[in-house]
Amino acid sequence: MNFPEADTPPALHKQVSELRDEAWPPDSASAPGTFAHDPALRPVSMLLVDGATVLAALDILTKELVHAGQRYRAAGLSTVVTRGTARGQGHGRRLVTAAREAMAAMDLDIGLFTCDRPLQPFYESAGWQHLPGAVLIGGTPQAPFPSDRPGFDKVTLAGFFSSRARSHRSAFPHSRIELYPGEIDKLW
Repeated sequence: MNFPEADTPPALHKQVSELRDEAWPPDSASAPGTFAHDPALRPVSMLLVDGATVLAALDILTKELVHAGQRYRAAGLSTVVTRGTARGQGHGRRLVTAAREAMAAMDLDIGLFTCDRPLQPFYESAGWQHLPGAVLIGGTPQAPFPSDRPGFDKVTLAGFFSSRARSHRSAFPHSRIELYPGEIDKLW
């Protein structure tokens, strides 16, 4: 199921919030500051639902970015989570694959996001490509939030959707990509 984040039905939204709290307990050091996304990034929630139960959820955030002199319509995955009791059954991979396919159909040039290094094989198995040495720079130009900051062990993954993005693919590995999604979603 896909919804603009603000239009997610309340019962489903409540379950997604519970899944996020399960994955990132609010009082833990790994918890994001908030799960509300900046509306300027046009968040779309994708949910894998069985009956009335949310098995897995993620959000797609979009914005334009400029890299190596080229402007791209970009999107990324955020807050990817699978219900603890449903892990290991392929639900997360199914949803992440569906998100990549949905992004390819959204008139985007590129999908970019970071993940914890141990999750790289999972995302690659869903069709995403590792960008070796690439660093996403989040935050803002005045307050950058790079994915290679101390204490992070992140890798950058991508999907090249448009022919223009595919023709400029070589500009992305081993580069610093100025994403700058803002202060709310410092890094998607």
